Amino acid sequence: MVAMKSKEPSDEVPSDRVPHLPWMRHPVDIDSFSGYPVTTLPRLDPRLAAAVQRIGIESFFPVQVATWLETVGPGAFQRDICINSPTGSGKTLAYALPIVQMLSTRKVRCLRALVVLPTRDLALQVKEVFDAIAPAVGLTVASAVGQSSIADEISLLIRKSKQGLYPTLDEEFVEMEPQTQVDILVATPGRLMDHINMTKGFSLEHLQYLVVDETDRMLREAYQSWLPTVIQFTRSTNQDHLRLDTAGKTLLHPFTTIRRSGVERGFKGKCFPRLVKIVCSATLTQDPSKLSQLELHHPLLLNSGKKRYRIPTKLESYKLVCTSNLKPLCLIVLLQELRGEKCLVFTSSVESSNRLSTLLGFFEDLPFKFSEFSRLQRESARRKTLAAFKEGEIDVLIGTDIMARGIHIDGLKYVINYDMPPYVKTYIHRAGRTARAGESGSCFTLLRKHEVKTFDKMLKKADDSSCSLRSLPEESIESLRPTFSIALKKLEESLQPEASKKSNSGDKVPGGSKRKRTKQT
Repeated sequence: MVAMKSKEPSDEVPSDRVPHLPWMRHPVDIDSFSGYPVTTLPRLDPRLAAAVQRIGIESFFPVQVATWLETVGPGAFQRDICINSPTGSGKTLAYALPIVQMLSTRKVRCLRALVVLPTRDLALQVKEVFDAIAPAVGLTVASAVGQSSIADEISLLIRKSKQGLYPTLDEEFVEMEPQTQVDILVATPGRLMDHINMTKGFSLEHLQYLVVDETDRMLREAYQSWLPTVIQFTRSTNQDHLRLDTAGKTLLHPFTTIRRSGVERGFKGKCFPRLVKIVCSATLTQDPSKLSQLELHHPLLLNSGKKRYRIPTKLESYKLVCTSNLKPLCLIVLLQELRGEKCLVFTSSVESSNRLSTLLGFFEDLPFKFSEFSRLQRESARRKTLAAFKEGEIDVLIGTDIMARGIHIDGLKYVINYDMPPYVKTYIHRAGRTARAGESGSCFTLLRKHEVKTFDKMLKKADDSSCSLRSLPEESIESLRPTFSIALKKLEESLQPEASKKSNSGDKVPGGSKRKRTKQT
């Protein structure tokens, strides 16, 4: 049985419905742009051209070209940018390159660009992109994701006070000087709020660019109200920076960023220089109430295709129909046919992942190496597992949608939905782990008979949504039945002690919340 899910309004709106917000009705079509060779992109700093070539990029993807042409040059960043483009299309470099180019002429080092992402793994991936290009023009990049202690992060983010080195310096003068010693910060919301609330000298006063990646998720989850906090802390007035000398004359420190009234630029009620926002996702929300949180300024939407949701062009989708009791066998046979290639397997819950991984462990001589990847593991264990998967030491990774957002794995050709994704957005993010950056890939979805109609209807919400029916050899499935019966008995025996332990403890987990075990395998 498929458990009933609470409907997400943004998912249930028909994909071809006219958006409520006028600026979303006439987007810039990313597909109308063609790729540009690195050496011919207009106004690109030669140092940045050399940097992107060093990481193996010879031509930019359409989303990168479209974003560049809308952000660099005359009228640069006069509007906030919203990017809705498929997974693996190159969105990270699309926003990183213009930001680095625009900051390359800065004179004083202080925090000017902030990129916020929902998870540590995503943040570290994005930092790698900035690390590859920012040093070429003299910019420094740091991360605040909780990977190291907050003290270690502070030592990288905040410069030591000059008053400690030169005691005779005026304390008021020292306070006026920017204390952050990085130009670009990539952060997760929780650790960002830690620094805002507790780190002396951490300031968003000079922030010029705010990137909200995986926007739909970032707006859906409050994360300690990080967004209104950031927006509030970047607002300032002339009076915040005025000082009086002994004669009563007004002094202004040269490091000060003044956000003046923007009336003279035609933006009544706005400040200039303003905080530029870039938001991006493969499934950007159209919900006005959510987007209003961003306080976007004359936003410009860059969109791929005519429909709201877009599946990667070179992705091949397949569905396999099987009965509930044979799903594990269908999975094993399918993995055998994939002949040891890297593969991600998605389940509907942590418990389902754990149960499936345990069950497969009772099969002997499987022709592939697999591992579980879930929040039941310690973070250090998850990092080691992911590293082993990337290095090819593990062939199959079994987990939940924790793996579905933004994580890039070189050479990943196959994705399997062991449990049907509940929404088209979920399918897009899962399937988007393959067929990235112009490469080909395949996504297989295991379905029970009564799920087929719902699945087909769901995929119609996306462009290029054709999905072929695939069958598996009956003899291969039947040959595994004896082993399957033995494995099931071992699984039940292994779960009994855990079930009795939970029963004795009132089925409590840390934090006081109850966890329900799914009966589905």
